Amino acid sequence: MLIQRQQIKYDYIQKPEAEAASFPVDLTDKTMEDHRHKILEKMKCDNLDFLFVYADREHGGNFGYLTGFEPRFEEAVLVIHQNGKACLLLGNESLKMGGCARIKADVIHVPHFSLPNQPMETKYTLQELIRQAGIKEGMRGGVVGWKMFTSRYENNEKIFDAPYFLVNVVKDMTGQTGEICNKSDLFIHPGYGVRTRVNANEAAHYEFGASNAAACIMRLMEEIQVGKSELELAGYLNPGGQPLAVQTICATGERFTNAVTAPRNKRTALGDKFSMTIGLRGGLSCRTGFIAHDETELPKPQKEYLEHVVKPYYAALATWYSTIRTGITGGDIYEAVERTIPKAIFGWSLNPGHFVSGEEWLSSPFYQDSDIRLESGMMFQMDIIVSVPGYAGANAEDGILLADEELRKQIAVQYPDMWGRMQKRRKYMTETLGIPLSEDVLPMSGLCGYIRPYLLNKQMALHVSCR
Repeated sequence: MLIQRQQIKYDYIQKPEAEAASFPVDLTDKTMEDHRHKILEKMKCDNLDFLFVYADREHGGNFGYLTGFEPRFEEAVLVIHQNGKACLLLGNESLKMGGCARIKADVIHVPHFSLPNQPMETKYTLQELIRQAGIKEGMRGGVVGWKMFTSRYENNEKIFDAPYFLVNVVKDMTGQTGEICNKSDLFIHPGYGVRTRVNANEAAHYEFGASNAAACIMRLMEEIQVGKSELELAGYLNPGGQPLAVQTICATGERFTNAVTAPRNKRTALGDKFSMTIGLRGGLSCRTGFIAHDETELPKPQKEYLEHVVKPYYAALATWYSTIRTGITGGDIYEAVERTIPKAIFGWSLNPGHFVSGEEWLSSPFYQDSDIRLESGMMFQMDIIVSVPGYAGANAEDGILLADEELRKQIAVQYPDMWGRMQKRRKYMTETLGIPLSEDVLPMSGLCGYIRPYLLNKQMALHVSCR
């Protein structure tokens, strides 16, 4: 459903509860076994003898999908064969995690994966250690890092994002009669990647992060005042020790001066632009606006910010939420956003949304002419970022889950507290914000659709009017 700019109103409205999950939900043994089974089936279909799944501190999602953990500061590799046999190759300080892994696997100590100058007490070369994982000449293997490539001009299966020192060894081991290819697509491709559909257990696992990220943003919005420092305000973005998916942003005025992205001791001033972002595993929430009560407190060039930027942006946001549902294509979403706020005018350049998982951006079906159909179990982040010349930007990202009747019933039975939160969020979006939702849209965040452009006015926000 296309929402028109003229339907967007700025008014006094009830605030969202932004209720968050109280505790994390672990993935079950059944879920982890399903992960293993799904990837083995993909391997058989692709005629792969093995997968060589690489991980480091920043890029461990595909590895963790099968092992249940990611390396904290070292590198690690999982080798899994088509017959299900698995080997974990771990450095000095990850070695103990071999006994905690959620996949049955032999453990091979590879000190080459350890931090610089740590003990390298092994009589084996790197190739000899990797050979112990069962990789042989003539095999066809897939190397999995964290991303797939989508160039129209290159053979994307021959572009590798894992480190050269490993790709080179595996290529040499499979020899001229074997082959290695980039097979990250088996995990993250928007059409068939195994990580792009979740079950009820995974939804609950990720809703903890998504809902708590939103709660952090709501706390911060409630505490914004003139004269508070970025550091002080960033204290409200406290995720309780949970791992972050992106760099936390709490920035007043001009961002990234001196190339610094983290919060500093800079104090808010009346009329400042302000940005806030926190991403946890399962979801990211962010908001932008001005340290002001209304347009009279904005810098002169920004006086029309609400009318020229925020209201059109909100129309696109509401269009995104009211259009998305199972059965349509990613191209349908792209076209709906383009018709609401043309890219040529509003300067959005990235995909208008993407899959979210342990990573903030897994992959995306939302691109021009995409024929990828949206299905039950897909988790998405509404991610439209506009850039109108002469004005500050607008951004309000949050996540949703698409769930058919069967998945909704499973969530309601297995995770009734989460189901209750999702129903409250739906009611707030439809009744208070006026955003129509398909019955298969379950908000993962308590802030979906909630925008305060003037951050010192904590009673007013945007909504869709039916008049």
